Amino acid sequence: MLKCKGLVALSSDLLDGELSLKQRIAVRTHLAMCVHCRRFIRQLRVSQRVIRHLPDEQAPELEALLRAMQAQQKQGSNTGSGDSAK
Repeated sequence: MLKCKGLVALSSDLLDGELSLKQRIAVRTHLAMCVHCRRFIRQLRVSQRVIRHLPDEQAPELEALLRAMQAQQKQGSNTGSGDSAK
């Protein structure tokens, strides 16, 4: 009998349609009995659909925001190194 941990291990192949007949039967049997795994697979499917609709490239304003955040982190790490001794 397939357990939750085994279903998680097979979840990617399940979503990609790459399970053997034996694995599909085991997964479907487990999903029929386990509400938590049904919810997990449902969330994976939703995530997969959302990711498919994301643009291929990041928006320029996100790139600029990322650079600004990285610069801010660098500044914080440079100024924070000597303050702890005071």
